[in-house]
Amino acid sequence: MHPLIIYLSRRLPFYYGWVILGTAGSAMFARNAAGSLTFAVFVPLIAEDTGWSRALIGGAAALGGLLAVGASPPSGWAIDRYGARLVLALSLVVIGISTMALAWLSAHIAILYGAMVVGRIMFSSPLNVGAATVVGRWFVRQRGRATGLLFLSHSGGMAAFPLVATWVSAVWGWERAWIVLGLMVYVIALAPASLLVAQRPEDVGLLPDGDAPAEADDTADTTDTTANTAGAAPSQGPAGASGEVQWTTGEARRTLALWVLAIGTGFLFLLQSGTNIYQADLLRSRGIDLTLAQLSIVVNAAGTGLGSVLWGRVLEKLPVSYTYTLVALVMALALALFTVAATPLPAYLAAGLFGVAVAGILVVPPVAYANFFGRQSLGRIRGITEPFTSLGQAIGAVSSGLVFHFSGGSYTGAFAAYALLATITAAALLLARPPRRAGGVTG
Repeated sequence: MHPLIIYLSRRLPFYYGWVILGTAGSAMFARNAAGSLTFAVFVPLIAEDTGWSRALIGGAAALGGLLAVGASPPSGWAIDRYGARLVLALSLVVIGISTMALAWLSAHIAILYGAMVVGRIMFSSPLNVGAATVVGRWFVRQRGRATGLLFLSHSGGMAAFPLVATWVSAVWGWERAWIVLGLMVYVIALAPASLLVAQRPEDVGLLPDGDAPAEADDTADTTDTTANTAGAAPSQGPAGASGEVQWTTGEARRTLALWVLAIGTGFLFLLQSGTNIYQADLLRSRGIDLTLAQLSIVVNAAGTGLGSVLWGRVLEKLPVSYTYTLVALVMALALALFTVAATPLPAYLAAGLFGVAVAGILVVPPVAYANFFGRQSLGRIRGITEPFTSLGQAIGAVSSGLVFHFSGGSYTGAFAAYALLATITAAALLLARPPRRAGGVTG
C-alpha cells in the first residue's frame, strides 16, 4: 500500500472513499479521449480530408469494440488480482499514446485502425471496469449515488473532450486536436490513479461508506429486505462477512439475472454507439449546420451529466428492473425523435433525452452487479459481462454507417430500428431481479 494512501485515509476529516471516487472519476473523465462522442467530431472531418467512407472510418471503432470483448475477462481478473490502481494507471498511459498517434492517421488507414482499436479497448475494458469496480467496493449503502457521481465525471469528459476537439480542429486542424486530447489524459488523471487508489476500504482499516463497526453490524439485519425492494446494498464489516451475501463467479454465472443484465446492456450499448458516433453526421445530413450539429454532442453530454445523478438516486428508491426498464424507454423515445429531427430544437431535445438514457446504461449495471453479487468477485464478474457491452458498441459503431451507405445517404432506417430494439429491450429488462440461492437467500 502506498504510504500516501495510508496517511490520507487516517488524517482526512472525511471518508477516504470520496478520494477514491474523485480519482476513479478523473480516469472516467479522461477515458473520453477515445469516447464515441469525441470520435463523432472527427468523423466528417476525416471523411472529407481522406475520402474514406463513414462505414470504413466507423469500422475502426467497431474493431476496437470487438477486440475489447476478449480484453474484458483478463481486465476483471487483473483488477481482482493486482488491484485497480495498477490497471488504471497503465491503461491511462496507453490511451494517451494511442490518442496522440491518431494525429498521423491520414498517412495510412492502418494507423487509424491500430490506434483506435487500442484506445477503444482501454476505454471499454480496463478503465470502465476498473473505475466502477473500485467505487463499488468502497460504497455499499451509498453505492447508487456514488456510482451516479462517478459517471457524472464521465459525462463531464463527454462534453469537454468533444468541445476541445471542435475548437482545436477549427483553429489548428484535427491532427493537432488528437495530440491535445492525448496530453489531457496525462494532465487530468495519471497522477491521481497512480498514487491514490486502494482496492478496498478494509485494506486501510476502514469500512464501506465510512461506517463505524457498530453501524455496519446494525445494518446486517435489514440486508435481505433492502436488496429485494429498492436494490440498495447492505453494509459490510471488515472481514466481508457482516450482512452482505457474496457470490462466487461460478455461482453468478448460473443466475438468470446476470445474463439478462449483460445481454440487455449489450443491446443498449449497441444503440448508444450507433447513435453517438454518427449523431453529428445524422443532423448534418438533415441540413443542419455542422457547428450546430456538433453542438448537439455537448447537449447529449449535458443530458448524461443530469441523468448520472438522477439514475443514481432512483436506484436507491426503485428496484433495478424497473429503473433499467425506464432507462430503455427513455432511450426509445429519444431515438424516435432522432428519426424526425430536421431543425436544431427537436435535434437538441432528442440529444438531451438520449444523453439521459446513456447515463442510465452507464450507472445501472455497475450498481446492479455489485448489489446482486457482492464485492468479493466483482472484478471477475464484470469481466464476464463487459464483453456484451463491447460487442454491442462494436456492432453499433459500424451499423449506422452501413445503413447510410446502402440507403443512399440516410440514417432514418437505422434510427427507426434502434427505437424498436430499445422498446423490446425495455420489456426484457423487467426480468432483471435479485437472484436467490437454493436456500432462498437473496444475493
